[in-house]
Amino acid sequence: MTYQKTDEAVAKLTAQQRHVTQDGGTERAGTGALLHNKEPGIYVDIVSGEPLFASSDKYDSGTGWPSFTKPVVAANVDEIRDESHGMVRTEVRSAHGDSHLGHVFPDGKGRGGQRYCINSASLRFVHRDDMEAEGYSEFLNQIEEN
Repeated sequence: MTYQKTDEAVAKLTAQQRHVTQDGGTERAGTGALLHNKEPGIYVDIVSGEPLFASSDKYDSGTGWPSFTKPVVAANVDEIRDESHGMVRTEVRSAHGDSHLGHVFPDGKGRGGQRYCINSASLRFVHRDDMEAEGYSEFLNQIEEN
């Protein structure tokens, strides 16, 4: 499967999704549609469709944003030094869609040390039952069984 950013995909974004993915914005803590999602599946870039995170690596960090221990495919996530807002952080962007996803922090507390703090607005969730039909079957082995 080829993953890329297209004008058509960007045109379909809501104002919030565009603000986050294209303008580097952040949704308000606790407001993301996927924050409390506990269904098995995979999280993909809302723009390019590239696989980013698995539900089995998602956890409640108490920060108000979906948090993950690691990307499902490391090459699909770019980490960039971010010195905005008077602090030094590591921005996380999708490699093929160039979407702003959120930030990664080294405070994962017993979960490999990493906390990928990701905006729901940058993600599309694909349920385990739909993964094969949508072309993500190669990642089924990374999704937990109920």
